[in-house]
Amino acid sequence: MLKPLLPDGESLRRAFQWLAEQGPCTRKTVEQASLRFDLAPCDEEFLLRQFVDHRGAASDALKSER
Repeated sequence: MLKPLLPDGESLRRAFQWLAEQGPCTRKTVEQASLRFDLAPCDEEFLLRQFVDHRGAASDALKSER
């Protein structure tokens, strides 16, 4: 059996790092990362939750405190 070119999780780690360097993250940049690093759909969903959905929840909480 052939081994993958990158170890398990390496593509996700690289995509995570790339997104962190991109500045403000949107669904579009997560889609770009998914294509660029050939991520599985579950990995793309993880990145959406970490970079887009989670950040939105935090900013909503800050707005409600004002």
